[in-house]
Amino acid sequence: MLKQKRMRDRGKLSLTRFFQKFKPGDAVAVVREHAVPFGYSTRVHGRTGKVIAQRGSAYEVEVNDINKPKRYLIKPIHLKKITQ
Repeated sequence: MLKQKRMRDRGKLSLTRFFQKFKPGDAVAVVREHAVPFGYSTRVHGRTGKVIAQRGSAYEVEVNDINKPKRYLIKPIHLKKITQ
């Protein structure tokens, strides 16, 4: 798992990913943006889940941790929409 960005990507923030919108029920993947503090363990990185609701500027995402569903509040820059 990466702990830093590649040399070509350093200092860059994707404004499209920063301002993206999700609806309840959307499938998302948790992809950590290294330039912004994450606040959760790296165990959450790479997991997929569903958006439950929006809380301020963050989204409540339900992720299965082995067999138990857990809910996290994650900023949209750390989320990537999954198309089905």
